Amino acid sequence: MVKSHRIHQIQKTRVISLGRTGSRIPEQSVLANPSLMTPHLPPSPKPWNTTRILTASTSNKHVPVYVSLDSYRRIRLVNWIRKEKPSPEHANALKGDEAFLSADEYLKPTLEDDPLLEVPSEDSSDEEEIEVWPQSPLDLAAAKRQIKRLKQQLQRTKQDMIEYRAFVSERLNFTSVAESLKEPVPSSSIHVAAPLRDDDSHYFQSYGENDIHAVMIQDKVRTATYAQFIMTTPELFRDAVVLDVGCGTGILSLFAARAGAKRVFAVDASDIAEKAMQIVKANDLENVITVIRGKIEEVTLPDDVTHVDVIVSEWMGYGLLYESMLDSVLHARDRFLNPDGGVLAPSQCKMMFGLCEAAEIFKERVGFWSDVYGFDLAAMAADVYNEAIVDVVDSMASEPVVVKDLYLKTIAPKQLDFSSSFTLVSTTERKTNIHAFVLYFDTFFTASGEPIPEDSQVHFVKEGDPILAEVWQVGGKPHISRRMSSGGPLKKPKPKTTSFSTGPLSVPTHWKQTLFLLRDPIIVHEGTIVQGTFICKKSDDNSRELDVEIHYTVKYEGEEPSEAIVQVFKVR
Repeated sequence: MVKSHRIHQIQKTRVISLGRTGSRIPEQSVLANPSLMTPHLPPSPKPWNTTRILTASTSNKHVPVYVSLDSYRRIRLVNWIRKEKPSPEHANALKGDEAFLSADEYLKPTLEDDPLLEVPSEDSSDEEEIEVWPQSPLDLAAAKRQIKRLKQQLQRTKQDMIEYRAFVSERLNFTSVAESLKEPVPSSSIHVAAPLRDDDSHYFQSYGENDIHAVMIQDKVRTATYAQFIMTTPELFRDAVVLDVGCGTGILSLFAARAGAKRVFAVDASDIAEKAMQIVKANDLENVITVIRGKIEEVTLPDDVTHVDVIVSEWMGYGLLYESMLDSVLHARDRFLNPDGGVLAPSQCKMMFGLCEAAEIFKERVGFWSDVYGFDLAAMAADVYNEAIVDVVDSMASEPVVVKDLYLKTIAPKQLDFSSSFTLVSTTERKTNIHAFVLYFDTFFTASGEPIPEDSQVHFVKEGDPILAEVWQVGGKPHISRRMSSGGPLKKPKPKTTSFSTGPLSVPTHWKQTLFLLRDPIIVHEGTIVQGTFICKKSDDNSRELDVEIHYTVKYEGEEPSEAIVQVFKVR
């Protein structure tokens, strides 16, 4: 590529290689007449600063017309063509002594940042730009030199075409078309996903980074509960075929392999799949775990496998449904899960909703701005009421209620947009300002995949909980279940259930809690009733985000309910 400098802040004049001649000519030629883009042009004897203005067509042959111009006159020519838009006949008649070639008004670019206005630096030699086909080589050494020169010309031509296509794409706004024409990047994955929708691009890219996986694995509540269920349920995982949807680092697949699974297919559409392959190899589990890079909606399982016994996935997002990964798990269920006894892990989730004082959150996010070094900056807090806040609270001002119970074996994707009524009763012993509603979720695993019993209680993990010790025994030995006491008559045991909560009563998880700040705090006493409707649906703007509406009234003892209040939030 030629070196260049700028003249009067004028952009570059592009130089391109055309045809088999190897000649490199100013691109304003193409501007004047696109017919120059022909693969059969004669070699040019002219110096670089000779401008090919037009190619006239005579007897089906292209006859180039040359006019010798210096750098400033070439600039004037390009700007004149841009501004006046001459016909090919008019341009063909140019002789190089026209008045506009000396007029200063054409030194000003007609098109801002015109990429055709580049001039070579003074140290650029003609030899760099004019490359005429050499005569037939006389010996092998000469032939090799000619081949080397031709390869260099070809590389330059390819680079010029890349730049030219980028220029056309930018000027004509064909960026999306150019993206679709890009060649796919080679991958060591078994399957590569199709071009991603806009909603998916950032989502999958974000899961290609290490930090997010470190946060998730270091979440003791999350990871240890999965490990406990997988490694203490041999009746489910031994000799099973397992599908791990959104495998990330492959940690759940590793647990399944250690629990005795016969085959594990670990699927992920992000770059982390490449790391997962390395992890599987480092742990000598390549004979059990197969990592597949791709979207679960598009991949096929190798070795003609059509059904799996277990689907494991950590698909939950903020407030449970943020990121909409559950849609993919349900797709995998419908395509791959054995209809005769197949199990999803987790098998059930409940969205829990309640009142929260959230005084500290309010102070940090809203109250802080009211007095900053004596100034009122409250305008900075205006948008905080439009978006959900993901943060940790340590208590609630009511008992939680279930606004959505998701039994994964039967729920349909369309049911993930929903409306649910709620009734919350304040449990505060004193007059309290309620600044927020709080949303979190409880997660349940069952070996049978059946719904949990009605009276099942979620397990709240506390500091010092022995859950890790039950899984990580010395030497990696499998968990040994304790025998039942034989001191009395045997009772039919309850189905085994493993669970965890992301609520305020549990050790905080990386999901934290999802808070909806109220524009007008609710003043409650013990027994105050807050009643209303919780509406949740995928956002129209981005299907991985959520739109939430909360309609509510407040009723004090002995009084009529207040007028309904409505607030709308974005979860993103």
